[in-house]
Amino acid sequence: MIKYLDKNDDFQQIIANNKHVIVDFYADWCGPCRMLGRSLESLEEEFKDILILKVNVDEFEQISSQFHVMSIPYLLAFKDGKRSDFIVGGEKQDSILGALPEENLKEVLKNSF
Repeated sequence: MIKYLDKNDDFQQIIANNKHVIVDFYADWCGPCRMLGRSLESLEEEFKDILILKVNVDEFEQISSQFHVMSIPYLLAFKDGKRSDFIVGGEKQDSILGALPEENLKEVLKNSF
């Protein structure tokens, strides 16, 4: 399921109340963010147990700053309310920077969750 963050105060509650969360830091003007967004939308049905939380960096600067978001798109993973790593090519990564092709993203999600 994809959810757009509405209020700063909701961020921690959403992370805490969902088993698996991917936070997608994006901006409306960002072309690679739109590409990644389309890939996430097409995989949404297959990965129903993962909540994709979209955080607009222009609207939520405090949260973006908290996670040191310097470039977008930028993905973070959370499991059971705690930061988690992605598994990319067999290696752990604490974040994903940039848009991945849909097939690569699918593989990352399968390996990470």
